[in-house]
Amino acid sequence: MANEYTRDDIINLAVDAYNGVPVKDYSVKDSMSVLRKALIEANNGSTKLNIKAIRDGECKGLFSIVETILQKTVVEGFTGDEFFTNLVEFKSVALGDENDFYIEDNSLFFVSEVARGTQGIRRQRFLDGEHIRIKTTPKAVKIYDELDRVLSGKVDMNYFINKVAESFKQAILTDCFNAFAAAVGTASSYAPPSTGSYDAEDLRELVDRVEAATGKTAKIYGTKSALAKINVDPATSMSNEAKSDLYNMGYFGKFYGTDTVYIRQAYKPGTNQFIFDNDKLYIIAGDEKPIKVINEGEPFSYLGNPLDNADLSQDYTYIDRYGVGVVQTGKIGVYDMA
Repeated sequence: MANEYTRDDIINLAVDAYNGVPVKDYSVKDSMSVLRKALIEANNGSTKLNIKAIRDGECKGLFSIVETILQKTVVEGFTGDEFFTNLVEFKSVALGDENDFYIEDNSLFFVSEVARGTQGIRRQRFLDGEHIRIKTTPKAVKIYDELDRVLSGKVDMNYFINKVAESFKQAILTDCFNAFAAAVGTASSYAPPSTGSYDAEDLRELVDRVEAATGKTAKIYGTKSALAKINVDPATSMSNEAKSDLYNMGYFGKFYGTDTVYIRQAYKPGTNQFIFDNDKLYIIAGDEKPIKVINEGEPFSYLGNPLDNADLSQDYTYIDRYGVGVVQTGKIGVYDMA
């Protein structure tokens, strides 16, 4: 069955199976069976990892298939995440290619009042945008036994892909969260923050200030706890849509016509402390996404030598290269409800 598929077919098959999508005439379960047989073929027809065969180049394409599947599922795993969709620009480039994000200049020209028939107008230079380079570093995860269990049929490919892909996705998201939290923490660089308990008029004014400074429509970002502190005017009857938002999401989807966007809370690495302040709302305007993520080069994976481990366990290492940065493209309002 596996012979009917090209390498690209197998990769797409794995990605679809990971996302629960039936392929052609096969169910998800059948797709996993086809994929496992293809991996076994790439492993020289064996269900067991043979270190000598791998060393001697008899298992061509085995890790290439797994590497490509993992990279694709990490990227596609961000689909549907509101924070990533609204605030993160993702780019993938080959190692050595131009690692570059171009940020257009958003300043406007000053329009002067002049007498009829005069050309005595001060010239204003057309400003170029800015090219931003994001530093990338290798990211790696090392596991043991998992790949051997996949090929022997004890664990299907969904489990293996999920373990490694989810680990990488969470690491990238945490880097994005940390970069964003650090950027909005420099209040002096942004629109003047409002401080104190929640007040609808104060929040509306801050939205107006950010939109006036940028000339663009703003959105309100916050954790679920922060967004839940936004209340409607008690004198105004709540619409059915607002009731539905509150019941289904725990917060209102709009604040007097301004969209709200949920930021999933996360812990600081190695601690039980939240990254985002549950008492703060962030007002951001414009289409330019301030967080830049770049994937540079090709992923790489390899097997360790069981003889190097005291318990003779089999290691598997997956390495990819990513970088995260924040580019300030306009004023950001920080509303503090503490």
